[in-house]
Amino acid sequence: MGQERFQSFGLATPPALNVIPADDAVALLKSGKATRNALLAYGNGRSYGDSCQNGAGTIVDMRPLNRIRAFNAETGVIEAEAGVLLSDIIAHAAPYGFFPAVVPGTQFVTLGGAIANDVHGKNHHRRGTFGCHVESFTLLRSDGQAHYCSATENERQFAATIGGMGLTGLILSASIRLMRVSSLDIIEKVTPFRDLGEFFELAEAADQANEYVVAWIDQLAGGHSRGRGLLFTGNHAEHGSHVALRAGGNLSVPFQPPFNVLNRPFLTVFNAAYRWKKSRSAPRQVGYQGFFFPLDGVGNWNRLYGPNGLFQHQSVMPQDVARRVVPALLAAAKRAGQGSFLTVLKRFGGVRSPALLSFPRSGFTLTLDFPNCGRATLALLKELDQLTVEAGGAVNPYKDARMGDDVFAASFPEWQRLEAIRDPAFMSSFWARTAKKLEARHGTAEAAE
Repeated sequence: MGQERFQSFGLATPPALNVIPADDAVALLKSGKATRNALLAYGNGRSYGDSCQNGAGTIVDMRPLNRIRAFNAETGVIEAEAGVLLSDIIAHAAPYGFFPAVVPGTQFVTLGGAIANDVHGKNHHRRGTFGCHVESFTLLRSDGQAHYCSATENERQFAATIGGMGLTGLILSASIRLMRVSSLDIIEKVTPFRDLGEFFELAEAADQANEYVVAWIDQLAGGHSRGRGLLFTGNHAEHGSHVALRAGGNLSVPFQPPFNVLNRPFLTVFNAAYRWKKSRSAPRQVGYQGFFFPLDGVGNWNRLYGPNGLFQHQSVMPQDVARRVVPALLAAAKRAGQGSFLTVLKRFGGVRSPALLSFPRSGFTLTLDFPNCGRATLALLKELDQLTVEAGGAVNPYKDARMGDDVFAASFPEWQRLEAIRDPAFMSSFWARTAKKLEARHGTAEAAE
């Protein structure tokens, strides 16, 4: 594997020590000789935590499985191998007037990773999660068999694999339904809001009127400016480009700085400048990459957090408590003196995912990024967990590197249903420190009874 580091995007967890290419894993699984907890698929390393790591076993580099097999230009159904990047799917389908119905904040995720994490985007209120648009996939399990899975065939494996964090087997290929669009370009409108109260007044109407909606929060603002931010809305332009641009940009962070560049003084200046610039822009037509994937233009931008990496905390809470809980989460971060470079707030709609376990659910979701400052950061994250679960919400496991098993159980009370379908040859560091601990505790309790 050369000098490449197979690490999570947060850089706060150790890189994988044991890596094998996809072809070797396929041969091992087909032989029926894969041992317990031996494997875990690894896409393109855009997961923030340890759900993409298997510290006690081996990860499988899926990127060599990167062929697009078929595309129906009438229906928008595309079939591709699991290691294909979303950027490749966009480039392939764009000339025919199609675009993925759901995209996350980066186009550099693999198809298999998007399914395994049941990713969501700026249009959950209309399109739901990525899993809502999966037609079928082929899943190779340690029984040596390739299982064709869809909503009507091998339904339990289909539901468990979407959002299943790679624990049900190796996704070899998948078919997804793309969305027909008038162009790739977006008509973007930016609406400043004074505080969170004004945001909540704007949110529902914005969802009803627009395909894409997301808010940026100036997390460091205090006093009368507390909770201020910008509401971004977007719709595909009627007249615009149908040509996908080269993925990525010319800028890159070439090395790991010895300290956190995105510190509080920097963020204070950056937030003020960003808000000033964006709040003065009229509705305009922008390219899709700038609207959906602004940070993809800077390679290795996660290195700016310094040698200890970053933790991301994403929570979702019921709509009826969001006006109370979102300010409490932001206030906790401010009290702790922690600055979040990316603070994003949006509303999840009621479109249900076919996934057995899926993070998005009706309500509001808040995302915060913090540099890893050791115990102080971990204490803050624990407080954010507590505020979330006490409000009946959930913490996103696909972006987590440290939540306790009790928080996971509160967020996903049906976790045992995934454990029942998990392939015994597959394990992740996340699952080992949460679900397996819960299972051991549950078994001990049953034995005591």
